[in-house]
Amino acid sequence: MWIDCHCHTLHSHDNWLEPVDLVRRAKQLGLDGVCITEHYSYDASAPVEDVGRDEGMLVLRGVEISTDRGHLLAYGVEDDGWNIWGRDNYIPLDEVIVRVNSLGGICVPAHPFREVGICSLLEGLLDVQGIAAVETHNGCNVDSDNVLALQAATHMGLPTLGGSDCHKTGAVGRCATEFEDPIKDMAGFIAAIRAGRCNGAYYRPYHRNLYPALQ
Repeated sequence: MWIDCHCHTLHSHDNWLEPVDLVRRAKQLGLDGVCITEHYSYDASAPVEDVGRDEGMLVLRGVEISTDRGHLLAYGVEDDGWNIWGRDNYIPLDEVIVRVNSLGGICVPAHPFREVGICSLLEGLLDVQGIAAVETHNGCNVDSDNVLALQAATHMGLPTLGGSDCHKTGAVGRCATEFEDPIKDMAGFIAAIRAGRCNGAYYRPYHRNLYPALQ
């Protein structure tokens, strides 16, 4: 099954994407689910889960965290108690990973080779400990950044994830993750990633044809 593992809505406060439009677009594309990773806050995505229930679409919830060494996707936290630092930016990467792992969640560097200013992770990814996977296919990346992420994940022996990083309807589903087993909830999602039973990819057919080397 296919899940877009990195999605934003207007609840990230940097776009105007209505949750219902995201969910309906994902259904139209044939995706089996989406994971909402609003910036800074897990709690912010609660309304999207309700939309998914109404629309008959699997909606999982995570959070995208801005650390001092790049952006991190956290899955498996249950509220915003993960944030013991009391701020939204420049949170220490290594400490975040330890914190999320201690809560039973997992961490995945998001678009690690995208330059996002002084906090870009880049080759530092190779030294990061305690992560469960690498986002190798990001729908907002330039192709070369995804290639580098895939090479790094292969070198590190880690599973790969794909997500659109959508902030508008037209970006939904550009990248997604193919799971080998049915995913019904976050526990199953995390278990599949830990077992390596998932692969990031360009989701839509024309993306798959354009970038066969990344499949």
